Order: sequence, then structure tokens, then C-alpha cells
Amino acid sequence: MEKLMAFVEIPAADFDRAVNFYRQVLNLELKTVEGKLEKMAFFPGGEGAISCSPGFNPSPDGVLVSLNAGKDMDAVLGRVTAHGGKIEKGKTKIEGEGMGYFALFIDSEGNKIGLYQA
Repeated sequence: MEKLMAFVEIPAADFDRAVNFYRQVLNLELKTVEGKLEKMAFFPGGEGAISCSPGFNPSPDGVLVSLNAGKDMDAVLGRVTAHGGKIEKGKTKIEGEGMGYFALFIDSEGNKIGLYQA
């Protein structure tokens, strides 16, 4: 089977604020596309986007998406707070040998997002 997750969209109430938040926190460029009713900023690997459209509202209570923090989760978490996000659960070792670490934060739009570090 190919990868199970085809595409993930993270809702944004304020598109420019959300795009800036993810650009700064993850140190990456996002390609933006704007239509009449929808705006999207695509992650470089094509696996997802920040999306702003009517009826697609940020929430901390939906599906949890975890993003790869690379090799320095502490630096990523520092950028979360520096750019208006909030840490919900700091870097935590995943139970089970060699499973890595996770953390949870609330982004600039109010979504709960996970971070993963191998």
C-alpha cells in the first residue's frame, strides 16, 4: 500500500497570519494559491496545506495532525511561542524504545497541532 495519508488541510481564520506562523515556526516556504472563496498555502512536500475558506474553521478539538520537527524540537517549540502560538504539551518521550518524542501546540489560529521528532 502507498502512504495512507493523501493530504492534510489545516484551517485558518486569518490566512496571512497563519501562513506567516508556519513559515516562521517550521523555517520553510509555502506556495500560496488564492481563488475567489478559498486560499491555500502548500507545504513543500505536497502532503498538505494551510487552508482558508468559508465554513472551514480552526479548532483544538478535531483530528490531530503531527508535523515533523526535524532534529531540534526545542528550537521549533521556541519559535511557536515567539510567533504567537502556545505550547500545550512540551517535548515528551513516547513510551516504547526508540519511538522518539512528541509535543502539542496551539497555532496562531487556535488549532491543536502535534510535533514529532524521531
